[in-house]
Amino acid sequence: MLFRRRKERTRQRVRAAALAGFTALDRRFPAAALGRQLLRKAFPDHWSYLLGELALYSLVVLVLTGCYLVLFFDPSMVETVYSGAYAPLRGQRMTQAYASTLDISFDVRGGLLIRQVHHWAALVFVAAIGAHMLRIFFTGAFRRPRELNWAVGVTLFLLALLEGFCGYSLPDDLLSGTGLRTANTIVMSIPVVGTYLSFLVWRGSFPGTAVIPRLYVVHVMFVPGVLLALVALHLFLVVYLKHTQWSGRGRTNRNVVGQPMFPQFTMKSTGLALMVSGALVVLGAVAQVNPVWAYGPYRADLVATGSQPDWYVGFLEGALRVMPPWQNAVAGHTLMWNVLLPAVVLPGLLFMILYTYPVFEKWVTGDRTEHHLCDRPRDRPTRTGLGVAAVVCYGLLLLAGGNDVIAYSFRLSVDGLTRVLRALVLLGPVVAFWVTKRLCLALQARDRRRLTEGEEDGQVEQSVYGGFGEGHQALSPEESYRLMVREAPAPLPAPEGPAPRRVRLRTALSSWYYRDRLEMPVTPEQRDQIAGRLAAPAVEPAEPATETEGT
Repeated sequence: MLFRRRKERTRQRVRAAALAGFTALDRRFPAAALGRQLLRKAFPDHWSYLLGELALYSLVVLVLTGCYLVLFFDPSMVETVYSGAYAPLRGQRMTQAYASTLDISFDVRGGLLIRQVHHWAALVFVAAIGAHMLRIFFTGAFRRPRELNWAVGVTLFLLALLEGFCGYSLPDDLLSGTGLRTANTIVMSIPVVGTYLSFLVWRGSFPGTAVIPRLYVVHVMFVPGVLLALVALHLFLVVYLKHTQWSGRGRTNRNVVGQPMFPQFTMKSTGLALMVSGALVVLGAVAQVNPVWAYGPYRADLVATGSQPDWYVGFLEGALRVMPPWQNAVAGHTLMWNVLLPAVVLPGLLFMILYTYPVFEKWVTGDRTEHHLCDRPRDRPTRTGLGVAAVVCYGLLLLAGGNDVIAYSFRLSVDGLTRVLRALVLLGPVVAFWVTKRLCLALQARDRRRLTEGEEDGQVEQSVYGGFGEGHQALSPEESYRLMVREAPAPLPAPEGPAPRRVRLRTALSSWYYRDRLEMPVTPEQRDQIAGRLAAPAVEPAEPATETEGT
């Protein structure tokens, strides 16, 4: 009995000493306080915020399946005679890269499943990043203070395209070889330095002997390393800057309303990760993708019938096909405009616009404040119209990338279909912009009518004059608040008198952006309250130092 009491007192002393030690350590390094603050961080619960997590978890699947495939893939371009399990290709000469891809598909246990899951994860990864960026663009979540995070996201999208192209090219089958031949043509179309760059990358004339080993190193080392570092930076900025959120009662530019990180958000995110992983495994098991054995090894004198690139680079293929065959010679150099413009200038222009658009919109509006509330796309009709026009242009170029398949399937003329697609690529975005802007303004008018007249209640009423109409009921306070609280900037005022050309251009662009707008029916008091809700968080001044006693 005495021994038990002594043992219990010893345990209590050890616990007290440990607690004192942890308390002292926490005073010097407040990790516990930071951990508690992080675990109680609020995450908005709208479904659109899960698009970024789809990209994150598909990247995790990509890394895990890639670690398995790298154990069996040989990127060598040394030729060998195939003697594996796939009988139709036995005895044919092929590179070690293609032979090892066949071995993964037919000889390695679970290899075909893992390879297809890897391919599907790459497709979902790029699609999720694209959808996430569209959500950020249409809701204005790229504005201050999140301009850096937008640039990080654009860089992630660019690296995802590069990573996908490298992985697509590694098997060295007839399909991927056709893509590499197109890439070589694009590189050689660059004026003056194109032939030198081609010789440097391919180590000689196409197809060379070094391009696949180099792409392999880029695919498994350089790009994944940068991707993971940028993902970590992106997540840090999201936590540090806090999420944007949709307007609603109790939500302002100063606070975030949502579910805490633990346990609600953690459980939801874990469930989404399991769902994404399961869906990718099911796709890899039942939906065949990239059957390299059906194309055969790459030969420079053959082209795969009906060959199509992955969807995320299909718009470049379509741009190459719809571009007229323009070329001329300047100072002894042939300028292949039909390759240079769609395959070099177009992607460069696209990413330049993506990187600089936040700065451009800030310059047009003259707005320097912070924004933490998402815009409803209908409240920014010009921005929404530009985004829809870009999506329509991308879709038409993607459609043009399969003009030969479409013409063959529907018994159409390839030349006639190409001419139609050329016209659609030029006119389609313009029509899409105009229609989208009109729809946004119509939706704004509908919101105004709902605020003034109320919501239709489904009851038919007869007036004293004998007319019939539907009754209305007032909107709920939450719905009225959601419709009234919005950021709709006015155009910049026109300068008085002569002004520099830059100022006149800025004023004209601002007028084009924001002249078409509808004011909501709000009272001056409500307008002041809305302005207070939308105001940027105030920076608290530092407290002045006070003298301590005895000094």
